[in-house]
Amino acid sequence: MANHDQTNGLLPVEVICVPWSLGLRPDAGGAEPGTWSAPRALCEAGLGRRLGAVAVTELPHPPYQAEAQPGTRVRNGVTLREHSLLLVDAVSDAIAGGRLPVVLGGDCSLLLGCLGGARRHHEIALVHIDGHPDFTHPGNHDFATLGAAAGMDLALATGRGELILTRWPGLDGPLVEDRHVVQLGDRTGQALPPGLLVIGIDEMLAMGMDAAARRAVEHLRATHPIWVHVDLDVLDAAILPSVDTPGTPGLTFEELTRLLSRLRQTGRILGVDVTIYNPHLDPDSAHPSPIVGCVAAGLQGELA
Repeated sequence: MANHDQTNGLLPVEVICVPWSLGLRPDAGGAEPGTWSAPRALCEAGLGRRLGAVAVTELPHPPYQAEAQPGTRVRNGVTLREHSLLLVDAVSDAIAGGRLPVVLGGDCSLLLGCLGGARRHHEIALVHIDGHPDFTHPGNHDFATLGAAAGMDLALATGRGELILTRWPGLDGPLVEDRHVVQLGDRTGQALPPGLLVIGIDEMLAMGMDAAARRAVEHLRATHPIWVHVDLDVLDAAILPSVDTPGTPGLTFEELTRLLSRLRQTGRILGVDVTIYNPHLDPDSAHPSPIVGCVAAGLQGELA
């Protein structure tokens, strides 16, 4: 088992590319959304080099189906489980090798494989940075229409939903317990179970990134390593419109860098995933460079 008592500055980075859009609904033309192509765009913009990555692992691009699959009311549910298990192995191998996995997606459903890989080594906590809580589950959604796992990842990770995406080899319970979760940046106001700490976007902006990070870490205490999930739609739509569901208010790149930096400086970060940038919505390729700058600076502990 890798030793994570040291700060992440001592851990070499492994970039894991997850080119899928399995958790999203089809785009306006009925085709697979373009988030699957984000890992390549971010790597070509230099993210691995900026992070000093010692390895880059590329998972396959899975087939996308708009229609239902047998045995599940989650779109691409069967495929998502199969490919999540590949991601479990990749994340677990990185941690076992003493590396910090930085997982590039793709959509938010990849969180399941990330947490599954981490759970092979540790009980974990989760900081879920997202403009939406992603908490759709059978208790609040009519699955007569297919569910989209990218809007369900936090619910699934905490054990709410179909067994195909909530029960994982070697685990008796959920990937992460409610009391070990902090949701940062929600702009929807959706009520979540009381065990999860929620700091909505308005509260975050009012208190500032230093205070938001400090409150998150204090809530999670010093018991478990932390996985950080970053859905880039937490950025304001005026800053980054090329995401699946842009919105406002939101963070600036500088604010997200500062938030990641403060979390990184705790020395408790076990891994990070970055999701939902859609290069197909960015025909001039205006956004890979600022995304790379933001994420790299944040994970290197630089303060904006």
